Amino acid sequence: MDNLTIALDAMSGDFGPPVIVPAALQALNHHPHLHIILVGNPTEIAPFLPKNYQRLTIVESSSVITNDMKPSLAIRHSQGSSMRVALELVKHNQAQACVSAGNTGALMGLSKLLLHSIDGIERPALVAILPALNKRNTVVLDLGANAECDSDMLVQFALMGDILARTLLNINNPRVALLNIGEEDIKGLDRIRAAASILKSDEKINFIGYLEGNELLTGKTDVLVCDGFVGNVTLKTVEGLLKIFLSSTQLMTKPHSVLMKLVGYWLQKKVTKNFGHLDPSHYNGACLLGLQSVVIKSHGAANQKSFLAAIEQAILAIKHNIPERIAMSLSSTLPKSENIDVY
Repeated sequence: MDNLTIALDAMSGDFGPPVIVPAALQALNHHPHLHIILVGNPTEIAPFLPKNYQRLTIVESSSVITNDMKPSLAIRHSQGSSMRVALELVKHNQAQACVSAGNTGALMGLSKLLLHSIDGIERPALVAILPALNKRNTVVLDLGANAECDSDMLVQFALMGDILARTLLNINNPRVALLNIGEEDIKGLDRIRAAASILKSDEKINFIGYLEGNELLTGKTDVLVCDGFVGNVTLKTVEGLLKIFLSSTQLMTKPHSVLMKLVGYWLQKKVTKNFGHLDPSHYNGACLLGLQSVVIKSHGAANQKSFLAAIEQAILAIKHNIPERIAMSLSSTLPKSENIDVY
């Protein structure tokens, strides 16, 4: 794809330029038609750049939105911040996507304010495609953009997840489920049961019912829907357990016994072969689905490998025209609504 341009909030996250700049350079090596705009403090960015770099531009910003800032306060004082400048580049068609590891609430609010939601979508949702044990993938949303969701929002998330599964995973009739505390119809909060009732009556959606948290990575569904609070806690719990599991075999290589080291190396190789695709660093980068443009939220603690994965997510979303496809698919499904943003 020619003329592919992505704006990176280079000052965001726990590490900023030391991680984001090398990840950007790596992405440029992988994609010959990619151009990257680094938004941030040139003085802090420059030490991590080679003497002769190409297809990379630095746009200066004057401030950084910190992770501990209240979103409403961050939005009011966002002028000149690296996050806002990166989003404005997308707004003014100077970039096709923005990637940030910054404050989730601020990114959500600024994205909705500057880039607007797709008609018929109340609030965008953070979505990621997670690998499953059966080597399939599952679209999971919301992962933290909306702590509280009513039944209508859950239905909207399900519709967007269905479209994403059809578009990126090439599944003709995706199985859609709601994350709940049990599989029985009587279980769960009122809004979850109300959303289930609506989805059951929609002939265009292959709704299979409720799934519990322990089935997140089993591949039993192609789309899993929940509110942002539950989704974020569930995702981070699973990621933490996976990191412990994938790194546990390294402990066996530390004893002085040659036999134990050999066993440890063998076991580590087997675990990596069978379960390496579950490594959280491979699927870092959640798309703010429901916006008119592409915005990717990276983990704040992302390392170079993880941030590169977030950039790859942005490239994938651009190449598949995700916002346009969702807008077209929803135009005949959801009622039109006015996009009024008040902050």
